[in-house]
Amino acid sequence: MAEQREMKEKNPWHKAVVIFIAVLGIIAIVALVTTAVLQNKPLQQKFKYGIVLDAGSSHTAVYIYEWPAEKENDTGRVKQKHFCQVKGPGISSYSLSPEQAGHSLRLCIQEAVLNVPRRRHHETPLYLGATAGMRLLRMENQSLCDQVLGSVEKVLQSTPFDYQGARIISGQEEGAFGWVTVNYLSDRLKQGSGTTGALDLGGASTQITFATNQDETGESAENTVTFRLYGNDYFLYTHSFLCYGKDQVLKLALAQQTQAGASTLLDPCFNQGYSTNLSYSSVYSSPCITTQKPLAAGEGFTHRGTGNALQCQEVVRRIFNFSGCTFSHCSFNGVYQPPLQGQFGAFSAYYFVMNFLNLTSDTLENNMEKMARYCSTPWTQIKQQFPNVKEKYLAEYCFSGTYILFLLTHGYNFTSDTWSNIKFIKKISGSDAGWTLGYMLNLTNMIPAEAPDTPPLPHAGYVTLLLFTSLLLFLILLCSLRSLWVRCTSQRQII
Repeated sequence: MAEQREMKEKNPWHKAVVIFIAVLGIIAIVALVTTAVLQNKPLQQKFKYGIVLDAGSSHTAVYIYEWPAEKENDTGRVKQKHFCQVKGPGISSYSLSPEQAGHSLRLCIQEAVLNVPRRRHHETPLYLGATAGMRLLRMENQSLCDQVLGSVEKVLQSTPFDYQGARIISGQEEGAFGWVTVNYLSDRLKQGSGTTGALDLGGASTQITFATNQDETGESAENTVTFRLYGNDYFLYTHSFLCYGKDQVLKLALAQQTQAGASTLLDPCFNQGYSTNLSYSSVYSSPCITTQKPLAAGEGFTHRGTGNALQCQEVVRRIFNFSGCTFSHCSFNGVYQPPLQGQFGAFSAYYFVMNFLNLTSDTLENNMEKMARYCSTPWTQIKQQFPNVKEKYLAEYCFSGTYILFLLTHGYNFTSDTWSNIKFIKKISGSDAGWTLGYMLNLTNMIPAEAPDTPPLPHAGYVTLLLFTSLLLFLILLCSLRSLWVRCTSQRQII
């Protein structure tokens, strides 16, 4: 035994093997821990951005959207990142000074530059969609319409973003993309379950859109839109009523009441005690007014409120035409509408007017009573209750509220039983309800997805490396235990 121990001491390979095994074990452990850390390190999320300008009849709004660069089910998960409302009126109001239309956008564009990462500027698409205000201007004067759009394009082309164009979207598009927005934000498209209809009210037009059976869309193909989203087909009924937005419909009502050319108009849709002077040209210059200014009329008239809700309903009723339906079902003005289906989200001016009047969460009957009380409240009292609201908007709430209730019930055929199906909404999941997000969702399908960040190793390679390293450590452990066992055995033999 002494000879064997002497031979081991003289053999330099014994210590070298032990050191090699120890170093190999340490390397294996470090490699195992490092690989696990790197493999499970959270991946840095990449985002893309898109900008949509909503050029409405009363104002322009700039929306910045953000979504993961890696698409989900072929549709980027889009959310609203920033909102900026352009100061001043809508771009259609600059028809007499078109250059000002583009200039009005500059402050909000500067905000967009700050809210989109600089490295993403060159690849961020920028779109402008003009709605009913510009549709009316195009009807009135195509040349002025082109000049306004040219002014807007000049400014947008000078931005660091990827400008994709400014165009007037159709009422059908406005309604359909509003429907996409509401259902996308509530995750109904992804679930493939029942969808929510969309009710949109602007200053110059109003839209109704809801999913229906394919058979129900056959009577009027012009009111039909088909979408395929998340692997599901949707057949939509949609219609846009130009001139039935809350601002233009007020002009319709004023024109209807001033046909006699009187110097004073006693209007039941405005609170008692309200009085202002209006020019006839401010009413009759709208393309929505098909009747001519009364021959006996002067330059203007005094507009006085009498505050009577029942009489106001009659004024509103005369704006609608409920005769001449050639289809199985109609809404008004001879327009086809299939039976209402499911829940509805009402947004834009619907929300702002009904929220102000506290009519968003009550029964139809109670809302009618509240509306009657509001309209009969004296103007002086209304101003005292709401001192911070602009008088122009404050004065119109009696008319706007009465119009909305009439439009939804007599126009679209909601009843006391189905009234609870309407939810008045401003935002869903932090994004404004409206057509712009649906528009952006449609556009993201045309934007190539970036290759996603991937872990350092593929899953199979990661599992293989773990098994190999674990096996190596196990063998090292066996070798260590064997050396220890041999040493212990040798010591017992020496004793």
